[in-house]
Amino acid sequence: MADATTDYHRGAMDISEQTSTYNLVMGITKWGSLATAALVLWLTVWFCTDAGFLGAVISAVVLIAAGVFLLRDKKGGAH
Repeated sequence: MADATTDYHRGAMDISEQTSTYNLVMGITKWGSLATAALVLWLTVWFCTDAGFLGAVISAVVLIAAGVFLLRDKKGGAH
């Protein structure tokens, strides 16, 4: 059993597809969370406060702008 040979060589496998899938899932999670948060904020401000529709839209747009600024991919950053 100790002499069994395999075709597996550690670190030799191409992982570009796994990396692409991971980046896609993380992107969907990140932007989907921002969209969900903006929707919840918009509905909450519109229906549960006296700010009305316009106040809700302004709040949601501010949240989306801040989220896009903070969640965008940074240039030169590995993480």
